[in-house]
Amino acid sequence: MTVVGVIGGGQLARMMIGPAIELGIELRVLAEAPDSSARDRATAVGDYRDVATVLDFARGVDVITFDHEHVPAPVLEALLGAGIAVRPGPSALAVAQDKLHMRRVLSDLGLPVPIWAQADSAEDVTRFLSENGGRVVAKTPRGGYDGKGVAVITDASEIAEWLSAGPVLLEELVDYSRELAQLVARRPSGDIATWPVVETTQSGGVCAEVILPAPHASQRLTDLAAEIGRTVADGLGVTGVLAIELFETTDERILINELAMRPHNSGHVTMEGSVTGQFEQHLRAVADMPLGSTESRHEWATMVNVFGAMDVARYARLDDQSGVKLHNYGKEPRAARKVGHVTATGSELDDVVYRARAAAAIFTPAN
Repeated sequence: MTVVGVIGGGQLARMMIGPAIELGIELRVLAEAPDSSARDRATAVGDYRDVATVLDFARGVDVITFDHEHVPAPVLEALLGAGIAVRPGPSALAVAQDKLHMRRVLSDLGLPVPIWAQADSAEDVTRFLSENGGRVVAKTPRGGYDGKGVAVITDASEIAEWLSAGPVLLEELVDYSRELAQLVARRPSGDIATWPVVETTQSGGVCAEVILPAPHASQRLTDLAAEIGRTVADGLGVTGVLAIELFETTDERILINELAMRPHNSGHVTMEGSVTGQFEQHLRAVADMPLGSTESRHEWATMVNVFGAMDVARYARLDDQSGVKLHNYGKEPRAARKVGHVTATGSELDDVVYRARAAAAIFTPAN
């Protein structure tokens, strides 16, 4: 039996548990805390930044993969030095860990990205502002997620604190019509599978809804997104699932916004919407098993995130929500916290979206 170790005990690790059982894979989790989402498979609790802790967890594991991209490079190198397969590898993870490095690598691969620059001083910011319409996006290179570490600015003084800590990534404020995401899976052998491109909707910088496939997507757009996905996966040598967040611009271009070297919120919709969901596919890829079909099982699938609370007592109110699937992340309620998601599938998009939203609304704190 293949033993896969997951560093990080969040909801992504939790959603690997079911597919692991079905594939005959033993899943072990290094969780951050005893109450982590994936606590049912937590064979260890400890600091993923500590080399000794991670090496001790990895004893008897065939391959290490991740619930997040924040594991430091020295820890990854120690795992490789101990002869343990790390998928995705350190070089691929480094691209997701540093947004400036990401922009350099994607640019070197000739992929479409927003106009960008590294700012080391207020003068750099002022210059970039003057060259890009006076209003731009600033990002901290490391540590930002779900809208954190991102700001739209018109003056260098707005990010003075960031600049004092180190370089800042500046990007043009893209005039986009919608946001998309391309999910890709790649095996160590280089075999690649892509899902149809999805449309994503953000709320407060956090993914709120996803539709599979992206409505009104032309064949040209679908093919281009898939080609971008394959180029990134091959160019970075990714093993596992990769998510590429995209902007579709008002002049019908596609630009890469962010990368995630792991299963991603935009791919939750594949759990019910596709023949092979992203968590099963990720495990297949990192265990070097044949990849599954990414064909859609229904004409439409929609995912809606649940924030704040997912009280089991409220499940009784779902009697009339046939065809809706719930996923509870096992987290304590907290305002604006992502605690679960629901998916709905069917043949009519409006109906699918309505049912998913109605089910998610039952769990919002105001209801």
